[in-house]
Amino acid sequence: MRLRLLERHFPVLPDSPSVYEKWKELVLAHKVIGVNVHDVRLVAAMLVHGVTKILTANVKDFNRYPGVTAVVPTKIT
Repeated sequence: MRLRLLERHFPVLPDSPSVYEKWKELVLAHKVIGVNVHDVRLVAAMLVHGVTKILTANVKDFNRYPGVTAVVPTKIT
């Protein structure tokens, strides 16, 4: 199963109160509304856990967050 393969190669990061606090801080600082609050949740978890890159087809959705580099799948070599 592909999910098990992914789990073997990528750590599952825990959710925590610090992720929520970072999310709230980012939502307020960047005035995020609507469906974009879901992307900010990912960014919050990334920042709390020291993850700097995200693979996404929607690079523009992540450009506003310092410390996060969005990478398009077609740019993977």
